[in-house]
Amino acid sequence: MADLKKLSHSEVSESISNLEGWSLSGGKLHKEFKFNDFREAFAFMTKAAEAAEVMNHHPEWFNVYNVVKVYLSTHDVDGISDRDLELAVKMENFAKS
Repeated sequence: MADLKKLSHSEVSESISNLEGWSLSGGKLHKEFKFNDFREAFAFMTKAAEAAEVMNHHPEWFNVYNVVKVYLSTHDVDGISDRDLELAVKMENFAKS
């Protein structure tokens, strides 16, 4: 994981300004996704889980019916890295499809 570095607060703020609905919460990237029903929420989680597994970068998330709350951080750098932003972008794309 030597290529990973913790992003500064300004780097994170600038990056999430390009991501709709994402914010900082407790030192993690956070977004609450809302879907029409549980089936759509679960389909989103399945796609995101497959991408996370390939990246070996797993989200902290919670699901109740049609809502998926996501928190992203990189334990190896004790903060937010480019890997979190990459997964956030993938999640955005999955939510739109």
